[in-house]
Amino acid sequence: MKIEDEIKVSKFSNEWHRCTVNILYTYNWLNNELEQRAAKEGITLKQFNVLRILRGQYPKPATNNLIKSRMLSTTPDISRMMDRMVTKGLVSRCQSGGDKRAVDLVITDKGLKILENLEEPMLMTDILSDRISEKEAIQLSALLDKLRG
Repeated sequence: MKIEDEIKVSKFSNEWHRCTVNILYTYNWLNNELEQRAAKEGITLKQFNVLRILRGQYPKPATNNLIKSRMLSTTPDISRMMDRMVTKGLVSRCQSGGDKRAVDLVITDKGLKILENLEEPMLMTDILSDRISEKEAIQLSALLDKLRG
């Protein structure tokens, strides 16, 4: 469906304006879909992102700073998110051996299981492969890379 039909606008100032609105609208659509999928396992999209980062580090621990630097979206208070994830049993926390002020974080078996359950749904191939071809996906990724410079 065209962006004009989605948001009930008859005209944009120019094609760059249309493109900007389309990117923002599509980002929100994708984000909402991914949030709903993550919620089925009782986590948020940001928590899913943290679990993926921790799984990539596993079995080595990670610090809050490492996680914050690799997040797809900015998270101002990573410490509070880690508190919630520790409470849920998704992450274990212990004091760093090298720096007494730092905390080491490791994904738990429960966190790994949630990632395993979400791996396929979070790829969104069920929706994307029905709507765009693999060639179009490559082209779209290349255009988005070009847009960011």
